Amino acid sequence: MSTPSLNDLIELGAISEAQGLQGQVKIRPHSSDPVALLSSKQVWLSLIPRRDAGVSTSVEQASLTQYKVKNAKMHSGNVVMALEGIADRDQALALKGARILVARDAFPKVESDSYYWVDLIGCQAVNLQNESLGEVLDVTENGAHGVIAIGDAATKEMKYLVPFVKEVVQNVDLPNKLMTLDWQLDWQ
Repeated sequence: MSTPSLNDLIELGAISEAQGLQGQVKIRPHSSDPVALLSSKQVWLSLIPRRDAGVSTSVEQASLTQYKVKNAKMHSGNVVMALEGIADRDQALALKGARILVARDAFPKVESDSYYWVDLIGCQAVNLQNESLGEVLDVTENGAHGVIAIGDAATKEMKYLVPFVKEVVQNVDLPNKLMTLDWQLDWQ
């Protein structure tokens, strides 16, 4: 199997610990509903090399390794996953800190009125007056609700942090990469 490009891989969590003695890993998912992570048949682990004094590393310098998933399940808010080739606790502990990535095209299909937050990145955001707010740079969760970061795509400078709630998000048009929000230009 060929490795997808880095742009096609979506980070869904990070290995926080080994689970048990049989080589399973405990993953701290980035989503409260990690359906894509739980249904993945293969994952890529990104192990960033240890930093030496004064030497920084980037995502591109990370080691990317593909693993077949034997099984995955939820346990106490984490995903416990068994990976082919990882057979004992020491091997699992060696993966601690690795980021878990999944190819975007491997995500389960969603209903027509649903979408993954990652698909919102790059959408143009406009308000009800059709004024441009900028581009969706990121969507994260703060515990109470999602938060949409909107700003300048070229500079990655953020202008707005907008709550991802139905009172604010009026429409999402994924085919046209457009999101309509009840938000004003002068709101910070």
